[in-house]
Amino acid sequence: MKRLLVIGCLLLLLITGMGFTQTDLQTIATVNLIRSEPIMVKQLRTETEKIETGRTLSADEKRKLRLEILNLMIDEKLILQAAEQERISVSENDLNAYIQQIRSGITQSLGKRPTDAEFASLIKSQTGMELPAYRDLIRKQLIAQQYLRLKRPGLETSVKTPTEAEILETYNLYKTQFVQPDTVRFSYIQVPLSSGATAADKNRARETAERMVREIGSSPAKFDEAVIRGQTQGAGYISEEGRYLPRNPQLLESVGQDFLSIAFSLPQGAISGVIETPQGFLIIKVTGTYEMKTLSLNDVLLQPGPPMTVREQIVGTLTQRRLQEATLKAQEELIAELRGRRNVVTIRENFLLSW
Repeated sequence: MKRLLVIGCLLLLLITGMGFTQTDLQTIATVNLIRSEPIMVKQLRTETEKIETGRTLSADEKRKLRLEILNLMIDEKLILQAAEQERISVSENDLNAYIQQIRSGITQSLGKRPTDAEFASLIKSQTGMELPAYRDLIRKQLIAQQYLRLKRPGLETSVKTPTEAEILETYNLYKTQFVQPDTVRFSYIQVPLSSGATAADKNRARETAERMVREIGSSPAKFDEAVIRGQTQGAGYISEEGRYLPRNPQLLESVGQDFLSIAFSLPQGAISGVIETPQGFLIIKVTGTYEMKTLSLNDVLLQPGPPMTVREQIVGTLTQRRLQEATLKAQEELIAELRGRRNVVTIRENFLLSW
């Protein structure tokens, strides 16, 4: 009898589990622009649980949230099908080039080139996505951008340039953010260390940096030559010219007090010895020093890349904001046009509260 009861309980659990799985496999929506493409309950549940977890929602709130997320999933499929209909695609080369731009930005931020593993880890920590899923997201975004440009070719040129009054109003509103702290401009050579570096790795890196210091000595020309070599493959170290370092407490954790003290005490043109930082061993040459001040509209911002004034940054920010607003409006119009076609989208709302 006991054995029969155990078997009965196991069968009940199995049946319950099968019922849940069958619900997951139900189609909650269908997109049918150029072909029938279903969205399963499981797909929607996976997305909504990222937001619902840890929140207490009423049945009505759950329905509204799930319907909102479902519509976003539908819109994505509509745009991708419409782009496919127009023969729009993104090649692996184009996708890799875009991903490389992201890696270059991370390199500037970290002060070293991230390894493949480090890059994947950073993407995971910042987006919550594994690298393959992130690449797929970027690919879809690039396809959507191409489709938008095809259907709204004059979108970017239609954005109005900010007026002088708008520029001045923005400057006055954010003036406290245009305070330049004491800053040095420098070039550097870095023998990097990975986060899992051993004591032996650290000793080898230090010896390499010390050898370079001996070879360079106090010669700016030799330092500049080493910087150029560090920007080539297989150099064994990395380098950069024209980096700016503002004196502020936020940098202490990333570069350390020793680096800050040395950088702000060196005279212009002087070359440092080996400086140990959390990212590796550095040798720097100071190429400019700037005192703290509030920047005017026509002052140049101290940052990498081509020179840019405060005015130009404000114009760029306001223009980009307007372009984003125009882009969002154009996307909504295109999606409304696609949804307006007969039998393109079908939704089974009775499944919205099925889990």
